[in-house]
Amino acid sequence: MRLSLALALFALPAMAQRAGVNWIPPNDSPLEIDGLPWFGENGGEWFRLPVRLQNTLPKSVWSLGNSPSGGRIRFRTDANVIAIRLEYRSGPDMTNMHAFGQTGVDLYLDGLYRGTAIAKPDSRPGEPVEANLDLKGQPRVEREATIYLSLYMPVKVLAVGLDADARIRKPQPFAVSKPVVFYGTSITQGGCASRPGMSYPAILGRMLNLDFVNLGFSGAGKGEPEVARMVAEIDASAFVFDFAQNNRTVASLREVYEPFLNTVREKHPRTPIVVITPIANSHETLPETDGELQGMRALIRNVASKHIAAGDEHLQVVEGTDLLGPERADGLVDGTHPNDLGFQWMAEGLAPRLRRVLNLHP
Repeated sequence: MRLSLALALFALPAMAQRAGVNWIPPNDSPLEIDGLPWFGENGGEWFRLPVRLQNTLPKSVWSLGNSPSGGRIRFRTDANVIAIRLEYRSGPDMTNMHAFGQTGVDLYLDGLYRGTAIAKPDSRPGEPVEANLDLKGQPRVEREATIYLSLYMPVKVLAVGLDADARIRKPQPFAVSKPVVFYGTSITQGGCASRPGMSYPAILGRMLNLDFVNLGFSGAGKGEPEVARMVAEIDASAFVFDFAQNNRTVASLREVYEPFLNTVREKHPRTPIVVITPIANSHETLPETDGELQGMRALIRNVASKHIAAGDEHLQVVEGTDLLGPERADGLVDGTHPNDLGFQWMAEGLAPRLRRVLNLHP
């Protein structure tokens, strides 16, 4: 049976209760916050990065880390109405991502997409936006609910609303207890997915029932030493590194790539690490770009081969062109960033590797 859904968006003049809806604050125990490893340390701020490093990290990394890409709220409920109350810093303003892709907050039920809340064009602090998903008329059955937070816009989750008769409890556990940590570029962050549930880490999370942390930083994921130390703080089930293209040249990538890998490996000697070489882009036939991307791919292969030859049994290379190669240019938005089709291809290509390194059953 197909559900008939109504998604209503409107600005609230005040934080008044809506009739028949119980509002649950995000720190309430049945609501599980995933994908934001420093959420508790940060006092409930919806940042991807620890506040204590604000003056240590590159300014561009800190700014992008204010957008909670990969952050999720999970719970199990038999609700017939699920609502969310959000506060955005500003309205959508990107050229290669529309409002759903930049500011969207997605709701999935039992792994299926149900609706999206977005910022209004004139959104600003102090003027909350509320989204309501009405499931009335459907059987009151318990479902796994996952709310994916925005990819490219800071947002505060003020409350989750459920109908007054709804029950709520903790969600089902993930296949492995620790998250997979993705570090990389705008592609990792989710550019240019149509909405947050369609980034490739999010798709992989649903495919394999994995928790994940998204540390993609658009144009700023360059592999700096201070960022490497931060990434290494996370107790992960696996790391996935895909940050080559944010370095403009092979020479600049060479300065940071192996030191970044060494920093994480020193802290996590037996944790699987998957390194991805750059995916194809539609400009790659041009000599001025082709040489650099090919050089970056070769550099990553050489670094990984050296480590594997030295006895690192938990390091693997994935060729980006096997995930999204030149024959799959329809998977790109602007010649560089994947669209939903491209992200689906990337997830499908990575899933068997992650399943193997994490010892997951098919």
